[in-house]
Amino acid sequence: MGTEGLELELPKTFDEFVDARKAAFLKVKEFKENGGKLVGFLCSYTPLEIMDAGGISSVALCGTSNETVSDAELDLPKNLCPLIKATYGFAYTDKCPFTYFADMIIGETTCDGKKKMYELLNDLKEMYVLHLPQSQERAYAKQIWAEELRLLKKRLEEKYNIEITDEQLRKAAHNRNRLRELMCEMFELQANCPPPMKGTEMLITLQQGTFAFRIEDQIAGIERLLEKSKAAYEAGEHPIPKSAKRILLTGCPSFGVIQKVANVIENNGGVIVCIDDCGGERTQRMLVDEEADDIIQAIADRYLEIHCSVMTRNDARIENTKAMIEKYKVDGVVEVVLQACHTFNVESTAMRRAVEDMGVPYMKLETDYSPTDSGQLETRIGAFLEIL
Repeated sequence: MGTEGLELELPKTFDEFVDARKAAFLKVKEFKENGGKLVGFLCSYTPLEIMDAGGISSVALCGTSNETVSDAELDLPKNLCPLIKATYGFAYTDKCPFTYFADMIIGETTCDGKKKMYELLNDLKEMYVLHLPQSQERAYAKQIWAEELRLLKKRLEEKYNIEITDEQLRKAAHNRNRLRELMCEMFELQANCPPPMKGTEMLITLQQGTFAFRIEDQIAGIERLLEKSKAAYEAGEHPIPKSAKRILLTGCPSFGVIQKVANVIENNGGVIVCIDDCGGERTQRMLVDEEADDIIQAIADRYLEIHCSVMTRNDARIENTKAMIEKYKVDGVVEVVLQACHTFNVESTAMRRAVEDMGVPYMKLETDYSPTDSGQLETRIGAFLEIL
């Protein structure tokens, strides 16, 4: 079911967009008109190997901007997570090229706000929702999650009139493992004293990578960055002063707060040496067993291990953060909690206790994507860095 040879329509508001967004719309439009298959996804729990194996490109669609929140609030409550509102808003307004041209969107039941938003989003774009177990501890959780992946595979095969074989899944798992290993290698460069790059530079690189249509392009991009960073560091280029306070950034996804949190940290004498959110090392370090007898089960096992606050219990996340504090020689921990993200907000108490028990200063920032609290955040971050 390709779109090759079809002339696809751009959104009615296309002429109002800035040049960069127009270019993105034209790029994805051309991809689709040349027969490309495109699925949007919204969470680290999405089993990307299944799309890869079917020759289906997958792009991350989580909203990370305040731009469309007011539009989303026409249908959604104002006191809802900004990521949820922004994601819906970009679909509602046709302002995201990847959402607009996606054949379908894959969601997951990570939180109540998301799973109810999906019901409204389905009126705008075809949704497929994966039902995630609420705990990794139950003996049957792995079987339930593997069955969810098999159902997704079946749905994609039906939608695109394709067959996804075990051989294709193993090849996809191999490629994803390679990408994750490279990403971890990039993360680990920050363990150097001083680190070779700003954490914001790494965040932006990761964010850009989620919009690549081919995993091979993502791999090549990380390889280039690694080669460039290592060569510059070995040549004595150390753009980060040794005096910079080493910060571990944890909590909710960081992409939407690069400007108001991450940049402020790095403009006030700090440097982010560890990104400990769901796109960071603690997730990317988990690999698929490519040689397992049941490759779908192996893929399911890998994703179910992810340490998200929606799981109960979620002690593994706390233990991982403690290990990262030692590995990256961290001076202070900043936890970002998006407004109305109740699971991370409640879990922040356990995180604070664990970090402070190690003798490391901790600060929680509860925020959204709007600029209204930027001044307050800058004052708080500045004061925190001063005490380190």
